[in-house]
Amino acid sequence: MKIAILSPVAWRTPPRHYGPWEQVASNIAEGLVRRGFDVTLFATGDSVTEGKLDAVIPEGYEENKEIDPKVAECLHISHLMENAHKFDLIHNHFDFLPLTYTGLINTPMVTTIHGFSSPKIIPVYKKYNGYNNYYVSISNSDRSPELNYIATVYNGIDISQFTYNPHPDDYLLYLGRIHYDKGTWEAIQIAKKAKKKLIIAGIIQDKKYFEAKVAPYINDKDIIFLGHAGPEARDELLGRATALLHPINFEEPFGLSVAESMMCGTPVIAFNRGSMPELIANGKTGFIVDDIDEAVEKLQKIHRINRQACRSWAESRFSIDQMVNGYIKVYDKIIETVKKEAAP
Repeated sequence: MKIAILSPVAWRTPPRHYGPWEQVASNIAEGLVRRGFDVTLFATGDSVTEGKLDAVIPEGYEENKEIDPKVAECLHISHLMENAHKFDLIHNHFDFLPLTYTGLINTPMVTTIHGFSSPKIIPVYKKYNGYNNYYVSISNSDRSPELNYIATVYNGIDISQFTYNPHPDDYLLYLGRIHYDKGTWEAIQIAKKAKKKLIIAGIIQDKKYFEAKVAPYINDKDIIFLGHAGPEARDELLGRATALLHPINFEEPFGLSVAESMMCGTPVIAFNRGSMPELIANGKTGFIVDDIDEAVEKLQKIHRINRQACRSWAESRFSIDQMVNGYIKVYDKIIETVKKEAAP
């Protein structure tokens, strides 16, 4: 089976630091290659893959501000669509824009919906929710009742990049973009009320939020800001942490850092929003809470969480192998459906 993986072109695939959609696209591509599939990754020219790389955009537009995002997206998507006939199936990780080409090609396309940036994009998904188009959700919580889905497949991470650590240091970790949605300020309040050291790592996505809600607390003693963390630093930070704080303020579709934390054996304390009840085994791999005070309360019980249980849970649900197994089933189902529809 020849499969085209369409990755975004905001960042390199896989990303150097931030880029969750690019990371998932990379994990799927590499996992499929290891299973013997003929995979072509459509991504930026500096991307890295064991499969074939096809690129018309040299670098991610978030990494090279000389590149116009809309121009890059148009050139990138159209390039794949003009070569769609060379593939048995297209796996889209580029949100709704590629859907608009599918009435012009014969190759079936499955789209992993990584979340809805706004309800305003739903009409595009609705229009193309039919013949030759198939949708996969990344959690059961992130499904629109207006759409039909072929499956839910949880995001998978590379187990080899995350080291199990049974003996953590005495600090809490916030890992993610600095933005109101991700609850950076809430994490600081939890740490201060619990009288715990907090390390913050992530890109500053909202500068005004950072300056108003985060920067005043940074003192390089109990509240430390490191900036973005690459793969090696992320592994070390997660593994050594007592717990990951994930006090989100939005209905998060998945949350890669939550899975990555548990893969290191580190439990997670998260607000009860979005997919968190699907990712965290409450009381076994962390705690799902409703507010800052409850998070502080649960921190007193964090030592009761078995770190090996966190690792085992993550391996059983959020590995690349588990994700690829899910997508192979989806691909097989699509190809079988296409054959039946084409039969006289």
